[in-house]
Order: sequence, then C-alpha cells, then structure tokens
Amino acid sequence: MFGVANAEDTWEDGVLVLGDSNFDEAIAKYDYLLVEFYAPWCGHCKKLTPEYAAAAQKLAALDPPRYLAKVDATEHKEVAERHDVKGFPTLVFYNQGTKSEYTGGRTEDTIVSWITKKTGPPSTEVDCATMETKTSEDKLALSYFGESAGALWDAFFGAAKDPVIGEKYSFYHTADVACGEKYGLSASGVALSRRFDDSPLQYSGDQTTEALVNWGTSSSVPILITFSDDYVEPIFQAGNPAIILFTEETGQAYQETFAQAAKDLNGEILFVTSGVTEGIQSRLGEFVGVSKDNLPSLNLIDPSNNMAKFVWSGDVTSLTGDDVKQYVADFKDGKLKQHLKSAPIPEPTDDGLTVLVGLNHDEVISSDKDVLVKYYAPWCGHCKSLAPHWATVAEETKDIEDLVIAKFDATENEVAGLEIRGYPTLKFYPKGSSEAKDFDGERETEGIKQWLANNSEAYKAARSDAGAAGQSDEL
Repeated sequence: MFGVANAEDTWEDGVLVLGDSNFDEAIAKYDYLLVEFYAPWCGHCKKLTPEYAAAAQKLAALDPPRYLAKVDATEHKEVAERHDVKGFPTLVFYNQGTKSEYTGGRTEDTIVSWITKKTGPPSTEVDCATMETKTSEDKLALSYFGESAGALWDAFFGAAKDPVIGEKYSFYHTADVACGEKYGLSASGVALSRRFDDSPLQYSGDQTTEALVNWGTSSSVPILITFSDDYVEPIFQAGNPAIILFTEETGQAYQETFAQAAKDLNGEILFVTSGVTEGIQSRLGEFVGVSKDNLPSLNLIDPSNNMAKFVWSGDVTSLTGDDVKQYVADFKDGKLKQHLKSAPIPEPTDDGLTVLVGLNHDEVISSDKDVLVKYYAPWCGHCKSLAPHWATVAEETKDIEDLVIAKFDATENEVAGLEIRGYPTLKFYPKGSSEAKDFDGERETEGIKQWLANNSEAYKAARSDAGAAGQSDEL
C-alpha cells in the first residue's frame, strides 16, 4: 500500500504540506514519503522548489502513485528539531516509517529516478512501445532485450541494483528481442539511451555487473559538460579530475578547439565549460579563483588530490589541440605546479587580530608562537556571530608576545595540504609543534579565553605573570 491522497491533506503544486500537527500522521499513512525541510528565505530551497514540484507531479502520475512532502522548518520547529535539521534544504526519506538519508540529486529527473528505485523493482518490464516512450523521456536509461536469464541478464539486473548507477539510470527490460533493432541491436543485448551526444549506444563489454556499471558510469556524462548542478556528483563527489574552460563568449575558435580536444581525449579526463556570473557556475568560478576579469581561462582541478587546482599559463584565445593534449599529459605525469589562491599580505593592525592569507599562512603558524586561527567564509552566518567574540579575544590578548589570534578567509585563500570542510573551522597551532589541534571549546569570548587557559602555554604564562604582579601590588 502506497497511501491514497485525499482532500483532507493540504497540497501545494502537488507537494504535501506538513507541520508539527500532521507530520506523524502522514508518515503512518504513506508507505513512502520524501520530505523536504526548508526555510522560505533559503536560496537553495527556492531553486529546488520548481524541480521538486515537477517531480511530485510526475511521481503522482505513476501507478501506484508516490508522493513528496515539505515542512517549513522556520514555522514548525518541533518536527525540525526532531530531525536535527541544521541546514536547508534537508531531505529525508521515509520507507514504511523508517527514516533514511536522501542521497539523490536536486533536479526533477534525479528525484524521480531515486524515488522510483527506492519504491519499485530495480528494472521495469515493458512492451516495445512503452520502451520507446520511456527511453525518450528519461535523461539516462539502460534497456535489456531478451530472456530474463543468462550472464548478461544477471549483469543487467545487478547494475540495476547498484547503489550508484542505479540512481543515475532508469532500467527497463523486455523479452521482445526484435524491439532491440530500434536501438541498434541485432540480437539479445543491452542499449543505453541518453539526451546528449550519440544515442543510443550498444553494450559490447564483458557480461559482468562491474563491467556494465563502469560502462554506464562513463557514459552518464557528456563528452563536453556544460557545468550545472547535474555534474557536481560526477566531478566533485566521485573525485574525477576535470579540465575546465571558463568563458562567456560564443562562436570562438578556441572553443571549437576545446570541443574537438574533448572528443580526441574522451575517457582520459572530464572536459567542462563554465561561465562565472550566474548560479552554480559563479560558485565554481569563485572556488577555482576565476572571475569575469580574467576570462577566458583554462584550468584543471583534481578533487581526488585535496581539490588541487592548476592554471594553464598560455593565451587561451590562441589555444591549439596540442596545447590541451600536453596540458593533460603534464597533469597525469605530475609535472604541473599547483595553483593556490591568495589575497595580498595585509598591513598589520593594532587591534591584535592577525589576518592570514595564502602567502603568509605557513610562515605564521610555524613561527615560535602559539597560534589560534579562525578559518571562515564571509557569507557564513555562524562566522559572523563568532566575529565580535574573536575580535575581543584578539584585543584583550594582543600584548601577549608569544600568542597570535588570527583569521583566514578560506574562500579567498588556499594552502597546500589544508582542507577546510566547514565554517568556521578553528585550529590551534602550539609553539614548537607542526600538528594542529582542533578547538573544541565554547565559541564566545569567555569560552575562548578559558580554552586558551587550558591549551596555550603563552596564555597560561601571561595569566601567571599578571597574577603575580597583582599580588606584588597588594603587598
């Protein structure tokens, strides 16, 4: 039983509206329910809204229907707290009352595919007409033609159950071998349909799940990717190196050269194009360190190597195919010098707060002093809340010669070997030690000072000296 929608429920654009009063009732009623916890002011939530609504309408049209729900976490705090919601949007999936993490994408297609996989058979048996309709509608589909037996069938069904490729693709099968002729097959086999590049493709590899999964994974991205939300996972989460052409022009010779190189080097590295001024492309540009002022720019990133970044130093407008091939070859041979972002070293101030940048970070933390660093992002709300406390501690301790209170804008600066996973991140570098210690105290003025009193020898010594001086004065 999947549950049946009725007029008593509240719906917006096909999405079930939940709150503190009806949440548990809905979880009990609907066997399968994906719930979005959102905030009305959240930009990512606003971007998800039309995709979520479109997915809800498509899922509701299935037989049996599936449903999506949403909760305004700013209004319904009790249920949000129960789910430990700390960011927006947070998506949680309920399978017959059991809660699990949503691991799918945030587009209509990826939401529908993920829910369908979680609530139905790994592969759907269809007739030939339905096969044609489904594979033309879906972004990615794998189709099997033949009897439901044998090594290839086992490999296909295994791929359909694979946790990674199973969420990327829709899977369909039919005993109608002749239907496979429409997909370029002359006998029983597997075909791949996609909305980009050449399609359909015919599988000719080993009849194993691993081989079929690898083929499907490599075929799931275009030869030349236009960067969008859909390709965050195959690049960043999967850890695949990518060569990126940042440009906002059209019809230029260097763009044609790059596109041809993508074909020539297909399978060696991901090829990506991106702008820098809108949406997720602007965030990619900011992350890599490319702005509109230095377009066009050819860059390479390696997520598997601590997000290492490289910049091609030549004139992109004169780019040749050999240039691209050599750049990729040099990367694979480890010959490229990593590019690290850094703001200029600032002039010192008298407020006690040291500003670290990429160029002076290692020098300061390896100095013969205790160093406490706040790694932050200017847009981070928690960082903004911490800032006045951090400034107060810096001001009150500025006369302690062997103690440095510092801040490091991790969106503008990078250091080799340093990976910051969240903001703010607070690290303490003790005098004479190369190992950083995570700050785990209270993040307000007195809490920071208390943590220093327990961990910084320079701070302890200064307090001891101050106490001794106070006793002498009384005498």
